[in-house]
Amino acid sequence: MTTLTIRLPNELRSELRTVSREKNTPVSDIVRESIRRYVSIERFRSLRRKVLPFAEAQGFVTDEDIFKAIS
Repeated sequence: MTTLTIRLPNELRSELRTVSREKNTPVSDIVRESIRRYVSIERFRSLRRKVLPFAEAQGFVTDEDIFKAIS
């Protein structure tokens, strides 16, 4: 594991500490999970951008189109 140093506005740091106390979870765990989620979402969006033209070419434009195909 490595260490990462970031700068946070005081207000955000205060809110993060509040959440940490409320959840009884260390700030570092909350930050790690937040970064993990962010990276996952960005990977999904990137994959979606790459696949979307192929899906549209096959007639899959909406979530409903996909649902109909797999139902």
